[in-house]
Amino acid sequence: MSTIAAKRCAFAALLLIAAGARAQLQPAQLGLVINDADPASVALGAYYAQLRGIAPAHIAHVSIPGKPHRLDAEAFARLKSEIDQQLPAEARAVLFAWTAPYAVECNSLTSAYTLGFDAAQCERSCAPGRKNPYFNAKALPPGMRLSMLLPAEPLDVARAVAERGKAAGFSLPQAGAYFLQTSEAARNTRARFFPPSGAIPARKLTIHTLQQDALEGAQDIMFYQTGLARVGKLETLRFLPGALADHLTSYGGDLLGSGQMSSLRWLEAGATASYGTVSEPCNHWQKFPHPQILLQHYLSGATAIEAYWRSVAWPAQGLFIGEPLARPYPR
Repeated sequence: MSTIAAKRCAFAALLLIAAGARAQLQPAQLGLVINDADPASVALGAYYAQLRGIAPAHIAHVSIPGKPHRLDAEAFARLKSEIDQQLPAEARAVLFAWTAPYAVECNSLTSAYTLGFDAAQCERSCAPGRKNPYFNAKALPPGMRLSMLLPAEPLDVARAVAERGKAAGFSLPQAGAYFLQTSEAARNTRARFFPPSGAIPARKLTIHTLQQDALEGAQDIMFYQTGLARVGKLETLRFLPGALADHLTSYGGDLLGSGQMSSLRWLEAGATASYGTVSEPCNHWQKFPHPQILLQHYLSGATAIEAYWRSVAWPAQGLFIGEPLARPYPR
């Protein structure tokens, strides 16, 4: 990589930072959804509401017995109506405080809630998806309410994720952004969008774009994106508060599935937010977080939920998980 390329990357990021003075999501604009039939959801909801000061008027209570992994479209429509009736209009985003359900047929719960259930995607799961109107946008479109899921089990992990989100932004640490092009060629479709290695001094961030299957021993992670069915050596890493991490594979969002690595592993390893698809998306890069767009919006001061939602062009099958209000680069 040339010095000129590195400088261009840093300069582009700095331009976006300078333009990022827009108002960002605040705790008072978040709605919290608790499943009263799930003790872990109830416990996490109470903890999160206290931690972030969520007002009772911004907390919706629902009952979903049995912790199903997936809902059908009819059950989801009832659930959404029940939630929307309880939350005020000023709630610009919603956090589901439970592990399951996390899918609506072939759609993710978060995308079905924010964009509406997309039945056509289930007819052809590998087809291009419906466009996200918030993709790389400056502002949230009128009437659009973002959503994220904070898995409630194990409860100690869920609480730690929430605490990391709140801790993010109190100091600006020296941090690393790691982008790995791996030997699994089919899972490298977004590697062409990895930024070149280099430094962004204004954000104390060093970008490392590497060709290898695993990252080992890094202790300064703020971003980690790769393409693998299973990511190794997570136990050797240290993620900073607010860190974002995800892997391009078919079923990362199938949180309780066993075929591939669940996105839950990222949160357990120390990340604050992640993303994965709940049904076979094929390897369209548009169905996964765009590396440069995610990086630029997060560095501009966006919260985790805003940066992640802005980075996925076709999110119907994609589940956004973690602490939505994490914001390590506040203006």
